[in-house]
Amino acid sequence: MNATEQQQIKVRKAARALARGGLVNAYGHCSQRLDEQHFLVCAARPMGLIANGEAGTVCTVDGALPEGVLGEVRMHQQIYKRRPEVGAVARFLSPNVLALSALGRTPKARHGFGSYFFPEVPFWSDPGLIRNEAAAIGVGETIGAASAIVVGVNGAVTAGVDIEQAVCLAWFLEDAARVELAALAAGLADSAPRMNEEQARARATWAGRIAERMWEFLTAGDTE
Repeated sequence: MNATEQQQIKVRKAARALARGGLVNAYGHCSQRLDEQHFLVCAARPMGLIANGEAGTVCTVDGALPEGVLGEVRMHQQIYKRRPEVGAVARFLSPNVLALSALGRTPKARHGFGSYFFPEVPFWSDPGLIRNEAAAIGVGETIGAASAIVVGVNGAVTAGVDIEQAVCLAWFLEDAARVELAALAAGLADSAPRMNEEQARARATWAGRIAERMWEFLTAGDTE
Protein backbone atom coordinates (compact mmCIF):
# COMPACT_ATOMS: atom_id res chain seq x y z
CA MET A 1 0.00 0.00 0.00
CA ASN A 2 1.17 3.53 -0.73
CA ALA A 3 0.42 6.71 1.18
CA THR A 4 -0.96 9.69 -0.71
CA GLU A 5 1.06 12.87 -0.96
CA GLN A 6 -1.43 14.62 1.34
CA GLN A 7 -0.90 11.91 3.98
CA GLN A 8 2.87 12.26 3.63
CA ILE A 9 2.59 16.03 4.06
CA LYS A 10 0.41 15.69 7.15
CA VAL A 11 2.89 13.35 8.85
CA ARG A 12 5.83 15.62 7.98
CA LYS A 13 4.00 18.65 9.36
CA ALA A 14 3.18 16.74 12.55
CA ALA A 15 6.83 15.80 13.03
CA ARG A 16 7.96 19.40 12.58
CA ALA A 17 5.15 20.63 14.84
CA LEU A 18 6.36 18.41 17.68
CA ALA A 19 9.85 19.84 17.20
CA ARG A 20 8.57 23.41 17.02
CA GLY A 21 6.70 22.87 20.28
CA GLY A 22 9.88 21.75 22.07
CA LEU A 23 8.47 18.26 22.53
CA VAL A 24 11.24 16.35 20.73
CA ASN A 25 14.98 16.70 20.22
CA ALA A 26 17.02 14.39 18.01
CA TYR A 27 14.66 11.54 18.88
CA GLY A 28 10.97 10.82 18.42
CA HIS A 29 8.53 9.75 15.72
CA CYS A 30 4.90 10.06 14.73
CA SER A 31 2.53 8.11 12.52
CA GLN A 32 -0.89 8.19 10.94
CA ARG A 33 -3.15 5.21 10.28
CA LEU A 34 -3.89 4.59 6.60
CA ASP A 35 -6.34 1.71 6.98
CA GLU A 36 -6.99 -1.21 9.31
CA GLN A 37 -3.64 -2.85 8.56
CA HIS A 38 -1.30 -0.01 7.52
CA PHE A 39 0.12 3.20 8.93
CA LEU A 40 2.60 5.82 7.76
CA VAL A 41 5.52 6.73 10.05
CA CYS A 42 7.75 9.75 9.59
CA ALA A 43 11.33 9.48 8.34
CA ALA A 44 13.80 8.11 10.90
CA ARG A 45 15.70 11.30 11.58
CA PRO A 46 15.41 14.36 13.85
CA MET A 47 11.81 15.45 13.39
CA GLY A 48 12.54 19.14 13.09
CA LEU A 49 14.92 18.42 10.20
CA ILE A 50 12.48 16.42 8.09
CA ALA A 51 12.40 18.29 4.81
CA ASN A 52 9.54 19.09 2.49
CA GLY A 53 9.01 16.11 0.23
CA GLU A 54 10.92 13.69 2.48
CA ALA A 55 8.84 10.54 2.51
CA GLY A 56 7.91 8.49 5.51
CA THR A 57 7.52 4.71 5.43
CA VAL A 58 4.36 2.63 5.24
CA CYS A 59 4.32 -0.09 7.92
CA THR A 60 1.92 -2.93 8.63
CA VAL A 61 0.14 -3.27 11.96
CA ASP A 62 1.22 -6.92 12.09
CA GLY A 63 4.59 -8.27 11.08
CA ALA A 64 8.16 -7.04 10.86
CA LEU A 65 8.98 -3.39 10.49
CA PRO A 66 10.47 -2.33 7.14
CA GLU A 67 14.21 -1.81 6.95
CA GLY A 68 15.25 1.59 8.24
CA VAL A 69 12.22 2.08 10.51
CA LEU A 70 13.10 2.67 14.16
CA GLY A 71 12.56 -0.28 16.49
CA GLU A 72 10.38 1.69 18.88
CA VAL A 73 7.76 2.04 16.14
CA ARG A 74 6.66 -1.37 17.44
CA MET A 75 4.73 0.64 20.05
CA HIS A 76 2.69 2.21 17.26
CA GLN A 77 1.90 -1.27 15.93
CA GLN A 78 0.66 -2.48 19.28
CA ILE A 79 -1.54 0.55 19.87
CA TYR A 80 -3.09 0.42 16.40
CA LYS A 81 -3.67 -3.31 16.79
CA ARG A 82 -5.57 -2.89 20.06
CA ARG A 83 -7.30 0.44 19.42
CA PRO A 84 -9.30 0.63 16.16
CA GLU A 85 -10.41 4.17 17.05
CA VAL A 86 -6.81 5.44 17.14
CA GLY A 87 -5.85 7.25 13.94
CA ALA A 88 -2.42 8.57 14.91
CA VAL A 89 0.39 8.06 17.42
CA ALA A 90 3.11 10.46 18.60
CA ARG A 91 6.28 9.39 20.44
CA PHE A 92 8.13 12.30 22.05
CA LEU A 93 10.67 13.19 24.74
CA SER A 94 9.64 16.49 26.27
CA PRO A 95 11.62 18.03 29.18
CA ASN A 96 9.01 18.06 31.95
CA VAL A 97 7.63 14.62 31.13
CA LEU A 98 11.18 13.24 31.28
CA ALA A 99 11.98 14.98 34.56
CA LEU A 100 8.77 13.75 36.17
CA SER A 101 9.31 10.21 34.92
CA ALA A 102 12.74 10.18 36.55
CA LEU A 103 10.86 10.58 39.84
CA GLY A 104 8.69 7.61 38.96
CA ARG A 105 5.65 9.86 38.48
CA THR A 106 3.22 10.91 35.79
CA PRO A 107 0.90 13.95 35.70
CA LYS A 108 -2.38 14.05 37.63
CA ALA A 109 -5.53 15.83 36.47
CA ARG A 110 -4.86 19.18 38.14
CA HIS A 111 -5.74 21.69 35.42
CA GLY A 112 -7.52 21.95 32.09
CA PHE A 113 -4.88 20.30 29.95
CA GLY A 114 -4.33 17.61 32.58
CA SER A 115 -8.03 16.68 32.49
CA TYR A 116 -7.48 14.79 29.23
CA PHE A 117 -5.42 12.22 31.17
CA PHE A 118 -7.74 11.64 34.17
CA PRO A 119 -7.00 10.27 36.69
CA GLU A 120 -3.33 10.06 35.74
CA VAL A 121 -1.16 8.88 32.88
CA PRO A 122 -0.23 5.16 32.89
CA PHE A 123 3.44 4.49 33.57
CA TRP A 124 5.59 1.78 31.97
CA SER A 125 8.26 1.42 34.64
CA ASP A 126 11.00 -0.44 32.72
CA PRO A 127 13.77 2.10 31.92
CA GLY A 128 14.90 0.24 28.80
CA LEU A 129 14.21 1.36 25.26
CA ILE A 130 11.17 -0.27 23.69
CA ARG A 131 13.00 -2.07 20.90
CA ASN A 132 11.65 -5.59 21.17
CA GLU A 133 8.26 -7.19 20.72
CA ALA A 134 7.74 -8.15 24.37
CA ALA A 135 8.30 -4.60 25.61
CA ALA A 136 6.09 -3.13 22.88
CA ILE A 137 3.30 -5.54 23.80
CA GLY A 138 3.69 -4.51 27.44
CA VAL A 139 3.31 -0.84 26.50
CA GLY A 140 0.27 -1.63 24.36
CA GLU A 141 -1.36 -3.48 27.24
CA THR A 142 -0.44 -0.84 29.81
CA ILE A 143 -1.84 2.12 27.90
CA GLY A 144 -5.20 0.36 27.70
CA ALA A 145 -7.86 2.86 26.65
CA ALA A 146 -5.87 5.90 27.84
CA SER A 147 -4.84 8.74 25.55
CA ALA A 148 -1.18 8.63 26.64
CA ILE A 149 1.47 6.58 28.39
CA VAL A 150 4.84 7.52 29.88
CA VAL A 151 7.40 4.94 28.79
CA GLY A 152 9.82 4.72 31.69
CA VAL A 153 12.44 7.46 31.57
CA ASN A 154 12.27 7.55 27.79
CA GLY A 155 9.47 10.01 27.13
CA ALA A 156 5.86 9.35 26.28
CA VAL A 157 3.40 8.26 23.63
CA THR A 158 0.02 9.79 22.80
CA ALA A 159 -2.81 8.22 20.82
CA GLY A 160 -5.43 10.34 19.08
CA VAL A 161 -8.30 9.91 16.67
CA ASP A 162 -6.20 11.79 14.13
CA ILE A 163 -2.73 13.26 13.92
CA GLU A 164 -3.89 16.73 14.98
CA GLN A 165 -5.24 15.27 18.21
CA ALA A 166 -2.15 13.14 18.87
CA VAL A 167 0.08 16.23 18.53
CA CYS A 168 -2.27 18.29 20.69
CA LEU A 169 -2.24 15.63 23.41
CA ALA A 170 1.55 15.65 23.40
CA TRP A 171 1.56 19.40 24.11
CA PHE A 172 -1.11 18.95 26.81
CA LEU A 173 0.86 16.16 28.49
CA GLU A 174 4.02 18.26 28.65
CA ASP A 175 2.08 21.11 30.26
CA ALA A 176 0.45 18.73 32.73
CA ALA A 177 3.94 17.51 33.68
CA ARG A 178 5.03 21.13 34.19
CA VAL A 179 2.15 21.67 36.61
CA GLU A 180 2.87 18.40 38.44
CA LEU A 181 6.51 19.36 38.93
CA ALA A 182 5.42 22.76 40.26
CA ALA A 183 3.12 21.06 42.78
CA LEU A 184 5.97 18.82 43.88
CA ALA A 185 8.41 21.73 44.15
CA ALA A 186 5.92 23.62 46.32
CA GLY A 187 5.52 20.59 48.58
CA LEU A 188 1.79 20.52 47.80
CA ALA A 189 1.51 17.52 45.51
CA ASP A 190 -0.50 15.55 48.07
CA SER A 191 -2.74 18.36 49.25
CA ALA A 192 -3.30 20.49 46.13
CA PRO A 193 -6.69 20.16 44.41
CA ARG A 194 -7.23 17.53 41.75
CA MET A 195 -10.19 17.19 39.43
CA ASN A 196 -12.73 14.51 40.17
CA GLU A 197 -14.02 12.30 37.37
CA GLU A 198 -17.09 14.40 36.63
CA GLN A 199 -15.04 17.60 36.41
CA ALA A 200 -12.37 16.00 34.24
CA ARG A 201 -14.84 14.42 31.82
CA ALA A 202 -16.65 17.73 31.41
CA ARG A 203 -13.43 19.67 30.87
CA ALA A 204 -11.70 17.24 28.50
CA THR A 205 -13.69 18.32 25.47
CA TRP A 206 -12.65 18.44 21.83
CA ALA A 207 -15.47 20.84 20.93
CA GLY A 208 -14.53 24.36 19.90
CA ARG A 209 -11.68 23.31 17.59
CA ILE A 210 -9.41 22.39 20.51
CA ALA A 211 -7.06 20.15 18.54
CA GLU A 212 -7.38 22.20 15.37
CA ARG A 213 -6.28 25.41 17.08
CA MET A 214 -3.26 23.73 18.67
CA TRP A 215 -2.40 22.29 15.25
CA GLU A 216 -2.59 25.77 13.72
CA PHE A 217 -0.39 27.14 16.51
CA LEU A 218 2.29 24.46 16.17
CA THR A 219 2.33 24.39 12.36
CA ALA A 220 2.27 28.17 11.84
CA GLY A 221 4.90 29.06 9.24
CA ASP A 222 5.34 25.50 8.00
CA THR A 223 6.07 25.76 4.29
CA GLU A 224 4.11 22.65 3.35
